[in-house]
Amino acid sequence: MQENVTAIKRQRIPRVFRVGFGIIWRTLVWIASTAVLLAAALIAVILILNYGPSSSARSIFVSSVLETSAIGFLGEWFLPAEEVKSIQEANIVKESDQITDPGLIFKDKTGEDNENTDNSDAKEESVIEVFDVFGLTYVGKMMVIHDPSLVKVGICRNFGKDGYWGDTLSTIVKRYGAIAAVNGGGFYDPNGAGTGSIPTGITVVDGELIWGEPSERISLIGFNKDNVLIVGEMTIADAMKLELRDAISFGPALIVNGVAADASGGESLNPRTAIGQRADGAILLLCIDGRQPNSLGASYADLIDVFLDYEAVNAANLDGGSSSIMIYNGEQISNRSLLVFDRPLPTSIIVMDPESSLNTSASGGE
Repeated sequence: MQENVTAIKRQRIPRVFRVGFGIIWRTLVWIASTAVLLAAALIAVILILNYGPSSSARSIFVSSVLETSAIGFLGEWFLPAEEVKSIQEANIVKESDQITDPGLIFKDKTGEDNENTDNSDAKEESVIEVFDVFGLTYVGKMMVIHDPSLVKVGICRNFGKDGYWGDTLSTIVKRYGAIAAVNGGGFYDPNGAGTGSIPTGITVVDGELIWGEPSERISLIGFNKDNVLIVGEMTIADAMKLELRDAISFGPALIVNGVAADASGGESLNPRTAIGQRADGAILLLCIDGRQPNSLGASYADLIDVFLDYEAVNAANLDGGSSSIMIYNGEQISNRSLLVFDRPLPTSIIVMDPESSLNTSASGGE
């Protein structure tokens, strides 16, 4: 009897394996089929956008994907190079040739210079405020920091080291003991596969130039020793004559000395991060969600409109796309792009905790 039971068990074991294998096989087939269908749907959408009757949709699609480092090739796959170039040229933001006039910041209502450049008369009850912003194609967050001296540039631990990884924004926030932060300037990112440790342009921390060649021409985003946000195009050598305390580079400059850039051709929709400053010195940090069903993203014109609504005198676009992120009180309050994890970054814009900023080194702890 025992021998019969053993024989039956021996016969059943292979069947269990067959059932398990069948389940795994069907699951793999389902995953593969779904992937093929999604790929086919994506190609169909791209073909419709590129060859459909709407030239506006084609322009938005091509200009949007060309701004990305990982999928920019999608904008060039199905269209002649001449047409792609034409779309790119039509979507260029025409920036001002001016740079920030520091005299326009820290003005009181009568137009006289405000002697209190540390802005201690700003809202004491709320050093930082966060507001929801939204438009036809986007949702996002606007952070208002009433004390500009709290806003600095934070860097990763392996800053400038080729072959090493940068830090996620949450890691940078913890290292510096910051209360809030957004991603910062551009970085070397070939085909979306960069390690996030090598910045582009200029990086200044605590008044020291730690990255950049003097002859290189950049789109500057920085703070001078009086906590005035300086934006505009210049060489790094000229930038260092402005007594910068912290700086990075990206662009374009959106508003300079109260005059908005001409972004009438900028139709691309993407996640965005940007920075601005009001006449009273308050810093504006804007983070727009994108590449999501409820928020495709914002154009440069959208950013300008939001900053003008918040009375920005100067404003500039920071790195965006999959790098766009905003953190406040230890929590991510923006929504990252679908299927994207926190990217390693070389630089960021951080907001120090007013309760501890006097005792915290701007270079960050280990």
